[in-house]
Amino acid sequence: MRYFIELAYNGTAYHGWQYQPNAISIQETLEKVLFTALQVETPVVGAGRTDAGVHARNYYAHFDSEEIEHKDKFLYKLNTLLPDDIAVYDLIEVSDEAHARFNASSRSYEYYVIQKKDPFRFEAAHHVKNELDLEKMNLAAAILLEYTDFKCFSKSKTDVHTYNCAIKYAKWERIGEVLIFKITADRFLRNMVRAIVGTLLEIGLHKIPVNKLHDILKSRDRQEAGTSVPAKALFLTKIEYPTSILNK
Repeated sequence: MRYFIELAYNGTAYHGWQYQPNAISIQETLEKVLFTALQVETPVVGAGRTDAGVHARNYYAHFDSEEIEHKDKFLYKLNTLLPDDIAVYDLIEVSDEAHARFNASSRSYEYYVIQKKDPFRFEAAHHVKNELDLEKMNLAAAILLEYTDFKCFSKSKTDVHTYNCAIKYAKWERIGEVLIFKITADRFLRNMVRAIVGTLLEIGLHKIPVNKLHDILKSRDRQEAGTSVPAKALFLTKIEYPTSILNK
């Protein structure tokens, strides 16, 4: 039988979701715990990669197993075995063809920026000291929706077959003293969100004119875009699937 497992993690101590031969990952940690719980090697397939240090409030992975009869007890056991920075929330029986990565219809991220030194937020927010022009940053964010090719925001060494992504939403919001960049797309390239945020921040600092973003996007050149911001302030907040996937 195939199951989707819903989880969340603080990525500070991990080298991303994906298994790494010489560094600890979320995937490896979850697979070790599943082996202990099920007494059989149980590979898991995630909804996609997250960079080292990136967090996830909502993440899905799938695995195959014999029928798990007592879901609540199983989740309790997993949470007992998992470290404090990873939590599992739900176990969903799905069809044998359901795929955590390929069936995802959209993914949403949030990036947190603070403008004042804050000892209670520094671990999960990026501190930008100089004043930011939020209006210009949102004018630039709106430009992103006019394009589909985002090679200029992708890591140069990547194995993707296409750099096309459909961005559905991109906007900065101010909540109290925190600036939050929210973005939703069908898929994201490696390092894409952090590169976008870095570029928008340079626009907000008046280092790059808003309209220059058109030239950056058309260039398809990573060196033309802004510097990537730190991973610690990036959160994967939502992954959506067609209703038929999660409601077998």
